[in-house]
Amino acid sequence: MLRDVPIIIDVEASGFGQLSYPIEIGLALASGERYCSLIAPHPEWIHWDESAEKLHKVSRTLLEKSGKPIEEVATDLNRLLENRTIYTDGWVVDKPWIIRLFHVAGMKQLFSISALEIILTEAQMAIWAETKNRVIQELNLSRHRASNDALIVQKTYMQTLQRTSQYAV
Repeated sequence: MLRDVPIIIDVEASGFGQLSYPIEIGLALASGERYCSLIAPHPEWIHWDESAEKLHKVSRTLLEKSGKPIEEVATDLNRLLENRTIYTDGWVVDKPWIIRLFHVAGMKQLFSISALEIILTEAQMAIWAETKNRVIQELNLSRHRASNDALIVQKTYMQTLQRTSQYAV
């Protein structure tokens, strides 16, 4: 029997280092729905990496114009994810960015974030890259954006689980 569909989160950021901050959060929910929001930068969040902007195709001007307030994004996440464990394939960077978001919002985070590897079997890991490439081709998503990336990870997880389920104990 297949396990429940995991909720996947992906965070895009202003850069790749310690001074970076979240600029977009995307979710692939177990129901098949997705959530995605640009985040208006806090006045103290000034670090900006041009190479990150080229990758995400999100400018600081766009964030300032169209991003939701930090408190609103944190409220949305708590409402959608309360008392759940969600997973990310970028735990080392995504978790600190989420912590930074909630800290600046002055809110308690009501969900937990775990590394995707915790729920992956060795058999799934062995076919992950090949399956992910196929999922990317199947979905034909043109933008490197948070909710698209979360969906790709979720679909890859489910396909690897299906393909390896005969090996599961």
